[in-house]
This record gives sequence, structure tokens and C-alpha cells, in this order.
Amino acid sequence: MIRVGVIGTGAMGQNHVRIYNEMEGVELAGISDVDKSRVEAMAAQFKTKAFTDYKKMFAEGLDAVSIVVPTKLHKQVTLDALEAGLNVLVEKPIADTIENADLMIEAAKKENKILMVGHIERFNPAVIKLKELIASDTLGKVVSISTQRVGPYNPRIRDVGVILDIGVHDIDVISYLYGRRVNHVYAIAGADIHSFEDHTSIILRMDHEFAGVVETNWLTPHKVRKLTAIGIKGVAYLDYIDQTLELHDSSWIRKAKIEKSEPLKNELKHFIDCVATGKTPKICGEDGKHALEVAMAAIRSYKEEKMIEV
Repeated sequence: MIRVGVIGTGAMGQNHVRIYNEMEGVELAGISDVDKSRVEAMAAQFKTKAFTDYKKMFAEGLDAVSIVVPTKLHKQVTLDALEAGLNVLVEKPIADTIENADLMIEAAKKENKILMVGHIERFNPAVIKLKELIASDTLGKVVSISTQRVGPYNPRIRDVGVILDIGVHDIDVISYLYGRRVNHVYAIAGADIHSFEDHTSIILRMDHEFAGVVETNWLTPHKVRKLTAIGIKGVAYLDYIDQTLELHDSSWIRKAKIEKSEPLKNELKHFIDCVATGKTPKICGEDGKHALEVAMAAIRSYKEEKMIEV
């Protein structure tokens, strides 16, 4: 039985709590949040213990924790959890600065514990299927991957802009699908309804001939989450929300057979499996750091109005 805790019970944290509570072989040993009334109500609902001080929760004999707090708090909470001997799943982005990400990665190595970063779209069945199709050469050489992640602004997002909040999802997915690191970044962005950037178009270059384009904003009144992968043999159209994948070539339009499932549930199952077996997670600290580096480069690019080398 793996004993887990959740630190941060806001919108996303509540989903971590719900899924852990439903999982076989997992005991939700405690949840923590600075909001006393919220965490106590949730603890009563899921029949677990409530804490306003997450360090006191560590005394419950935990094996692992999900850290679902504001980005600027990721470093300190993660370091405290690792020092307490716990395996950690921290929500994306890994940290608020590259330096803090490095500290987290080094601490995980020192303590010989898992540090997994919650890039949830890696566990979307449609993304997994597209990765398989690219590997099987169904599309031929893929030369361009573009994404659209747009929708209305969520007022709870106050500490980062649209690039670090949601753009980082597609930065990671594009790098993952290519199996390559991003070398150069150019971004155009602006802040019209938020203190940070709220709309952006980001161009990614990998090894000179592979392109990625990320379009994201908090201005569109309806939510869209789509990806297009262009290969020399055909084109793939993916919908993250519907978990659908359509392949177009010169002769056919085909729909991939996909068994739909909740990406977060898939992600947390993988994390627990890594904790139980000791295997390396699909998204380690270094992967999270790369996505953060690219996102930070995009922010620097639009501010300095030039291409940035990663």
C-alpha cells in the first residue's frame, strides 16, 4: 500500500485528491492547504486527515506527495518533501526559475527520490497514439507541429502569464513528439487583460529543419485545444479535449482508434507505479526544466524582440 498526501487543494489539487482516493493500492493519508475550512471540508468528504502545515503531514508515514501549489512555492515545498524522504510529483511548470528547478533536481538526486513533473498532456491517449504513429513512420518525416491552446481567462491565475500557465503544455508536447530539444525560440506576445502576457505566438526551432508553433491566449471566449502535425506522407489533426486523431494523406482520411481515458488519472497511476517499482518516470525533472527553459526563452524573446537560443 502506497501512502500519499496532497499539498494544495485548489481546483487542480482537488482532482489529485479525488483520483488518489479512488486508486487501488493507494491510501490517501492526508491533505494540506493553508485554507483551513476548505481542507477540513475536503478531508471529511474523502475520509482523510487535514493539515494546514504540510510538514506536520509528513509525519503520517507518507511514501509520496503531489504538490499542487502556486508555481512560486514549488521549490520550497518540493525541497521540504524530498528532505523528508518523500517521492514527489510537482505540477507544471516545475518551478518559477531555472535556478530553482536545478535545486529541485539536485535535491532529488541527493535523496535518491523520484521527482516527476505533471505535464498532463503526455498522458492524453490521443498524444500517446500520435507518438506511436510518428514512430511507425505513418506520417513520414514530420517537419512541423503547431498547436492552438486558447480560451477565456481564469481569474485564479495571478502569478504567471499565459506562456508559463498553459503554453508550457504544448512546448513540452512538441519536444516530446519530435523526440528533440528546442534550440531556438522566437515569440510575439502582449498583455491586454492581465499583468503578465495574455496572448502569444511562439515559434520553436529544433535542429534547424524542424518547426513548432504554439498559439495560446486568454482572450478567446471558448476553449480550443488542438494540434496539427505535418509530415511528408500526410497530416495528423489531434484534439486534446475530444481525444481524437485524424490522419489525412493523398488517398484517405482515417480516424485513429483511441480508448479514451482521463489523462490525470493516467499520470497519477504512472507516478504511483514509479514509486512502487523505483523506475524512472516518463517526465523527470530534466524534462520539466527544458520546458521551463523554453518558456522562459519565449518570455525573454517577446520582451527583447529577438530570437533566443536555448
